[in-house]
Amino acid sequence: MLGDVQRLRADTAQVAGSAMWSLSDDELIPCLREAYLLVQVALLIVVRLVQVACGRGVPGTQGHRTAAGWLRSQLLIDHGPARELADRATALVNRPNVEQALLDGALDLRQAGAVADALEAIPGDLAVVGEDGEPVPDGALIADQAEAFLIEKAAHFPAEQLRRLGERILTHVAPEIAERVEAAALRRQEARAHAKRGFTLTRPYEGVVRVSGSFTVEDAETVTAAIEPLCAPLPEDDRLPAQRRADALVDVCRLAMKGGDLPDSGGEPAQVMVTIPFDPIAGLLGAGITDGGDRISAATARRLACNARIVPVVLGGKSQILDVGRACRLATAPIRRALAVRDGGCAFPGCDRPPRWCDAHHLHPWSAGGVTSLDNLVLVCRHHHRALHEPALGWAARLGADRLPEFIPPVWVDPAQAPRHNLYHPRK
Repeated sequence: MLGDVQRLRADTAQVAGSAMWSLSDDELIPCLREAYLLVQVALLIVVRLVQVACGRGVPGTQGHRTAAGWLRSQLLIDHGPARELADRATALVNRPNVEQALLDGALDLRQAGAVADALEAIPGDLAVVGEDGEPVPDGALIADQAEAFLIEKAAHFPAEQLRRLGERILTHVAPEIAERVEAAALRRQEARAHAKRGFTLTRPYEGVVRVSGSFTVEDAETVTAAIEPLCAPLPEDDRLPAQRRADALVDVCRLAMKGGDLPDSGGEPAQVMVTIPFDPIAGLLGAGITDGGDRISAATARRLACNARIVPVVLGGKSQILDVGRACRLATAPIRRALAVRDGGCAFPGCDRPPRWCDAHHLHPWSAGGVTSLDNLVLVCRHHHRALHEPALGWAARLGADRLPEFIPPVWVDPAQAPRHNLYHPRK
């Protein structure tokens, strides 16, 4: 095999030395794609070799505590890439279908890792409903369905978005058990996140104090003066100092929002926005979704609701928005809330930007007599908003027959100009 790999490297080096400038535009993009797929297949060779080495205990016999440390010494690569390579090798063990999809060019190595991580998170003791209505243990079947679903979606989403889809995979392949399993997973996730929270200020170095960004000394003193009264240790307080500072920063932000001195956001005062589904039959709140698209448990949603200004959103069949409760006299804020519920974020195909990063675009231009109403608006991020207003790009948006936004590509993208939808945000 060594000779095969050496010949492959020599052939690839010969191609890499070719005159790329001679490629036509029609040849350039296919060559780029094929070269990228070649890199992914080559990386799979590396992953499989790492799997064999770890299976034989080679890193340990050569004096390394971890596979990542061994890879750093053997390949002279940085810690981050070494750790990622070791993690991928571990994740793809016993995942022949995922590896074959990578060989077939259906996904790349990072997408393969996202699929493998999602499958690893599926509990093995799941049960589906049998023909007699009784639960039947079949975690393997659910995992197989999840694997096939995510490999198919890899044709539409990069690794980061595929990973987000994997977090809610049971909603797609086993909806009858998804809510129960997700509730338990969210509780575990929130417990881990609570333990890991932290906020740390460094000492000034050359006039700069670093936090999760950079501040001047003056800015750092302002933050410190604001949080110090709130982060002093209390009797029987088991929080770490960094956790006390983190909690104090959140308290300062809450006080600022209550004070009403912050600039308006989306036409109304700054506030935490959470969409919470409600089951009128059971009388229960479901898992909440923040304005940034992140999910929180029903318990956290209920806690937020205790101190929140409730804004009702009435939904009909297929979650079609029929009426939006108004908490102020201006119509813009309720309409934006309705758009956030309907579109889920930027509605342009393939975009994952959350609602807070989006503009409300008029489907029928305001300058041409269009009205500001739910059926004449769509949420799009700034980038795609500019694209819709640039005639040369040829994109158009409209409301489909289901009263949900769809986008018409230009003829040079799709000669048939078939309507496209955003597959990342769930269709309401």
